[in-house]
Amino acid sequence: MTQALSELTSIRVGGVPAEIFEAKTREDLIEHTLGVWRSGDDWLVLGGGSNMVVADDISELRIIKVSNLGIEPVRQRDESRVTVRVQAGENWDAFVAQMIEQGLAGFEAMSGIPGTVGAGPVQNIGAYGQELSDCMVRLEFLDYETQELAILETKDLQFGYRDSAIKRGRPGVITWVEFELQNLDGLSRPLYSTQIAAELGVEMGAQVPLLDVRNAVLKLRSQKGMVLDANDPDSVSCGSFFTNPMVSDAFARTLPESAPRYENQDDDGLTVKLSAAWLIENAGIKKGFSIAGSNAAISSKHTLAITNRGGATAAEIIQLAEFVQTQVSNKFGINLVPEPNFIGSF
Repeated sequence: MTQALSELTSIRVGGVPAEIFEAKTREDLIEHTLGVWRSGDDWLVLGGGSNMVVADDISELRIIKVSNLGIEPVRQRDESRVTVRVQAGENWDAFVAQMIEQGLAGFEAMSGIPGTVGAGPVQNIGAYGQELSDCMVRLEFLDYETQELAILETKDLQFGYRDSAIKRGRPGVITWVEFELQNLDGLSRPLYSTQIAAELGVEMGAQVPLLDVRNAVLKLRSQKGMVLDANDPDSVSCGSFFTNPMVSDAFARTLPESAPRYENQDDDGLTVKLSAAWLIENAGIKKGFSIAGSNAAISSKHTLAITNRGGATAAEIIQLAEFVQTQVSNKFGINLVPEPNFIGSF
């Protein structure tokens, strides 16, 4: 099987690889991956293709598409907590929707995030005050260095903001993930997002019906073009293209008072998370902006997303991303860090 990666990624760029193997079972995933590794060929693990920009020439790359499915309860600590094991190829949003239907809380604010469950821990995906690391218990990992299976617990992943030990340089393949979710009588975890609270007309920290949270999140994400929709050209993207930068409190004080900021107290002292979208807009880049002659553009709904307006090359996506980084750095002295993975040579 082979086809252009532009047909399998949400931003619709990427050339034709040497091979695409679709692993529909855990056993196939392990066996084929080990075979590719032993061959010495270049390889890429592909889930939903929602968090990557793939180069236009990948003719020597072998793709391992993770499509193993299955969701099963593995243990119940008590009536209020349930641990479920989810195969890596499951669609993330479909999994979240199923958990909400069963009255289990933990990921309701992470509705609408594209991609697969197995890709989630690599990025430590999150939204509206919830992160995958909040509920992850452990996962099974096929380690590239040892070429052996290992069980990694939450502490082993060294999770950070949109970050993990795997992302920082521990290559391999996740086969399944276990999560511990809560039965709160159909209610959500306490809300930690001012946007959701405002949308639902409740106070921060309130608990509301799970489905209300999901519907509010999907509405908010859709307004930003952050829900995959064949009828919305702004959703032809990787979602948020840059992470919100973390800076010192002293540096944050040098920015205009209008700059949104969110304080965080940790072991290193007080840090401040800034809004990448605000920095981009105030560096002079507006919604819908594009470089002359390019088919890549800033979303017309949200400056944090770079979109493919039809026929864009990977090189055009990267060119626009680098332009944004340069403008923000020149204006504010901040280097925006891309959230998607860049695959191949550009």
